[in-house]
Amino acid sequence: EVRDRYGDERKTQLIKQGLTALKDEDLIPQEESMITFSAGGYIKRLPPDTFKSQKRGGKGLIGSDVADDDILTHFFSADTHDNLLFFTDRGRVFQTKVYEIPAASRTSKGKAIHNFLEMPSEEKIRAIIPYGKEEKAQYLSLVTTGGTIKKTLLSDFAHIRRTGIIAITLSSGDALRSAKLTSGNDEILLSTSGGQSIRFKEKDVRPMGRSAGGVRGISLKGKDTVAGFDIIRTDSSSSARVLVVMENGFAKQTPIKEYKVQNRGGSGIRTANITPKTGPIVSTFILTDEEEIFALSVKGQVIRTDLSSVRSTGRSAQGVRIMNMNAGDKIADCTIL
Repeated sequence: EVRDRYGDERKTQLIKQGLTALKDEDLIPQEESMITFSAGGYIKRLPPDTFKSQKRGGKGLIGSDVADDDILTHFFSADTHDNLLFFTDRGRVFQTKVYEIPAASRTSKGKAIHNFLEMPSEEKIRAIIPYGKEEKAQYLSLVTTGGTIKKTLLSDFAHIRRTGIIAITLSSGDALRSAKLTSGNDEILLSTSGGQSIRFKEKDVRPMGRSAGGVRGISLKGKDTVAGFDIIRTDSSSSARVLVVMENGFAKQTPIKEYKVQNRGGSGIRTANITPKTGPIVSTFILTDEEEIFALSVKGQVIRTDLSSVRSTGRSAQGVRIMNMNAGDKIADCTIL
């Protein structure tokens, strides 16, 4: 009687479905973190509040204390659920999640990368690539010191065991110089220690599998090696500048329009006037804003310089001094932030 008088249709729907087991990752909040990695091999993850305060501070971009004889070579933001790819000079790649990087304070040194990844102590990190589920780049482009370039689908690096996998097969005596995410429609700029540069379209490099050795990116003469590798994005191809950093503390920047697009595999064109005074090129960068350069010398000298002080010159110039070097000292590493 009660059912007949007050009963009505169920207002909720019953769904017969098993419970989904939660993974540890599901319990970790998705939030922005700041990752730093130093030339000395120390990595750490800074909490979101540190990241936000650094963004507000502008000039306080570094936000990390390192040893007096060390500098940050990688500094970037990433979601805690993003993947991190670590490429070594031996052509191998290791992977971890951002949240697996130990969280630390601004003043802490961080954790030695060789104690964090199952990586032999003799291998050195040459590139760190963060990417997430919404990553738009389709490829990873790798360049060796011997002038080889290889492009591989980013999806080929989705599953990497803890002990690492081969990212590129290297010829005897060759080493990985760097790795970059690319869209498939970008342009490549390679520079050599001897002062040559070549600019070519990424489409000139066909995609290959992980175990492939790549194709010729630039032809080298004598004992010349690739010292710089950067990407010219399609949205900045007209306004970008090329920064060249030389071993004896010299640097120069030149409008990208002075570097004509060539066919892949050639010997390139002159990018700097290399002399005993300047020393060989140690790195090149594509600039799109008013960045700063951080440089570390072999003897532990560190300098931070606003690049607005480096005047724009032609390709054949030797540049200006950005770091006064003591006798026997030279620039060992540098980065742009």
